[in-house]
Amino acid sequence: MWQRQQTLYLLIAAILVAVMCFNNAYTVANPEGLLQVSYWKLQAPYFGILLGILAFLVLLSLVTFKSLILQMRLSSLSGIVALGMQAWLAYMYFTFEGPVFSLTVILPLGICVFCFLAARGAFQDQLMVESAMRIRERRKHKK
Repeated sequence: MWQRQQTLYLLIAAILVAVMCFNNAYTVANPEGLLQVSYWKLQAPYFGILLGILAFLVLLSLVTFKSLILQMRLSSLSGIVALGMQAWLAYMYFTFEGPVFSLTVILPLGICVFCFLAARGAFQDQLMVESAMRIRERRKHKK
């Protein structure tokens, strides 16, 4: 399981999702001037749901290492979800005036990159398996 490169990419993506779940998204100053920390799931419940879906997809694609086609599709889907999250965060960054965003906001971009790298690795492994099966079939028919 761990000897394939796409599994390592998905593990890195899962770690980034975990970091994103437990860190601050942004801080907001209340009227007294004190900074109030806001977490993903408390401020935007839909974003917390989307983050849960992303975590589920990444973990599911991490454990489906025996089915390369399913792993490739799940990795691509989780990369698309992460790209959508990044677009939503970019929209929030450019439209809202009050909050001060933290570095955690760019993590969906890294998740997206690692998920697409994992999908690419699963695709390459599937091509290698198919080519080995063709070679075996040719040897069978020659005998």
